[in-house]
Amino acid sequence: MVKKKSASFGFLLTIFITVFIDLLGIGIIIPVIPAIFFEEGSQFFDGQYSKETISYFYTILLASYSFLQLFGAPILGALSDKYGRKPILLIALVGTCIGYLLFAYAIVSKNLWLLFFARMLPGFTGGNISIITSSIADVSDDESRTRNFGLVGMAFGIGFILGPMIGGLLSDNTIVSWFDHHVPFLFTAGLTLLNIGLVVWRFKETLTERLNTKVSAFKGIQNIFKSFTNPRLRNIFIIVLLVSIGFTFYTQFFSVLLYEEFDFKEKNIGFLYGYVGIWLAITQGVIVRFLSYRLPPKKILLYSLPLLALGISLIYVPTEGWMFYLVNPIIAIFYGISSPNLTSLVSAQADKTEQGSILGINQSMNSLGQTITPLVGGYLLVESVYLPIIASAVIILIAFMLFTRFRTSFT
Repeated sequence: MVKKKSASFGFLLTIFITVFIDLLGIGIIIPVIPAIFFEEGSQFFDGQYSKETISYFYTILLASYSFLQLFGAPILGALSDKYGRKPILLIALVGTCIGYLLFAYAIVSKNLWLLFFARMLPGFTGGNISIITSSIADVSDDESRTRNFGLVGMAFGIGFILGPMIGGLLSDNTIVSWFDHHVPFLFTAGLTLLNIGLVVWRFKETLTERLNTKVSAFKGIQNIFKSFTNPRLRNIFIIVLLVSIGFTFYTQFFSVLLYEEFDFKEKNIGFLYGYVGIWLAITQGVIVRFLSYRLPPKKILLYSLPLLALGISLIYVPTEGWMFYLVNPIIAIFYGISSPNLTSLVSAQADKTEQGSILGINQSMNSLGQTITPLVGGYLLVESVYLPIIASAVIILIAFMLFTRFRTSFT
C-alpha cells in the first residue's frame, strides 16, 4: 500500500508539472505578443503592413493555437489508447519544446511565417491534456477522482498566475540587458526539456490494457457536430460555447487595450495578469469549495454569470491603469466560480458510461470558442480596442439569458 501511494505521488507530481508548463506557455505569450505586434516602430513588421493588417495577423496567430488543439487533443488521446500514455506524452512534449524554440528564433529573425508555424506546433502537441486526463482516469477510483482532477485545476491556476508575469519580466531589458521578447520562450522550452526528463524518470505507464481506439483527425469536429445534434446536450453546450467565446475576448484582447490605451509595458501587463490569476486561484481553491457544500451549480450560475458580465463591462470605467487592480478581481472571482460549476453541470447531463465522451465534447467546445474569438475580434479591434471587451460582456450576458431559459431542463 505504501509503495502504491509513493508511485501515485510521483505520477501526480509529473502530471501537475506538465499541466503547469502547458499553461505557462499559454500565459507567457499574453504580455509579449501585443508588444511585438503593436509596439511603435516595431522592427518585426518594419513598416510593411498597415495597423489593420497587423491586427488581423495578431488575431489569426492567437486563433491558430486553439484551432490546432481542436485537432491535436483527440488524436493524441486516441494514440495514447493504442500505444500507451507515456510514449505519446513524451512525443507531445518534444513537439512542444521544439515549438517554443522555433518561436524564439522566429522573433529574433523577424520571420512572421515561422512565428505562425511555431505557435501552431505547440497548439497541436498541447492537446496532451487529453493524455493527462486519460492517465488520471486510469489510476483514480471514485473517491480520488475529484481530488486528482482538482490538482490539475490548481496547476492551471498557478500556470495562469506565473505565465504572464514571467513573460513580462523576461522580455523587459530594463531588468537585465539581454532580456528580450524571445527570452520567455527559451525559458519555457528549457522547462519543457526538464519536464521530458521528469516524465522519463518518474512517470509510470498507467494504461494496463491497450485499446484499439480509432484515430481520427476530425474527432474534435465530430464532437462539435454531436453536441449540436443531440437534443439533450445542445442547450448546455451552446451556453458552454458562448461563455468560452465571451471570456476569450477578455483574456486575449484586454492586454492590447492595456498596451494601446494605458501605455502598459510587458512587465506591467504581466503583473496585472498575475494579480488576476491569484484571485482566480483563491476563488477556485476556497470560494468554489465553500459554495459547493451549500448550493447546486444551477443556483450558483444564476448569479455568477450575470456578475461576470457586469465585471467585464466595468473595464470600460477606469481612466488610469491602477484602477484595473480594483476591477479585475471581480472578473476573476465570478469566472472562477462559473467555470467549474458549468463543467459540473455538463458532467451531470451524462451517465457514467458517457463521462469521457461528454467531457471530451466540452473540451472541443472550449477550443472552438477560443478559435472563433480572435478571428472575429480582429475586425472589432480595428474599430476600437474597447469593442472586444464590450463583445465579451454582451456574449456572456446572452449565455446567462439562455441559461435562465433552459435551466429547468438541466439535471
